[in-house]
Amino acid sequence: MRTHALLRCSVLALILVAGTYAPAQAQGYVSPFIGVFSGDANCPSISNCNTTKVNGGLWFGKLGSVAGFEGELGYGKKLLGDAPGLDSSILTLMGNVLIAPKLTIFRPYVVGGLGLMRSTASLSAANVLLSKNNDFGWDLGGGLMVLFGHVGVRGDIRRFQSLQDVEVLGFTLSDSKIKFGRYTGALVFVF
Repeated sequence: MRTHALLRCSVLALILVAGTYAPAQAQGYVSPFIGVFSGDANCPSISNCNTTKVNGGLWFGKLGSVAGFEGELGYGKKLLGDAPGLDSSILTLMGNVLIAPKLTIFRPYVVGGLGLMRSTASLSAANVLLSKNNDFGWDLGGGLMVLFGHVGVRGDIRRFQSLQDVEVLGFTLSDSKIKFGRYTGALVFVF
């Protein structure tokens, strides 16, 4: 129930940001991305663990001459790493505000927002679901867009963190929030 209320607040915040935006100068865009996790998204202490964690998703939004808003749908496997029998993932659904001044073809930006972070972890060999959490979270970061007309490229670094502690097997782990960094590269399609 609390996840639905948090999701409604996130959607309302995104609508309010969109409603204050000047549409005459706005450029819409869609930007598919691919990236890697870093930071606290580590392997558990299990042998034969590979720490490479690739993720992907889609950004979509509108930009004016200085600011804009953006939605994100991201998904990544191996949030906790890659080990025999371990399956973990993260889904992010975020609403963000961008400060992105237009400087010729370059648009450096800072970005931040709120949204849903859904994490799962299970041991497939034992068929045990360790955790499935829907958490309210935030992201903060920055990057650079380089636009050549209606097509461009983008690099982005962000920090993600849940606001609630992680629950495992029905028990809440104190001071154990989901937190990770993400480095991404993307194409940008402007319309």
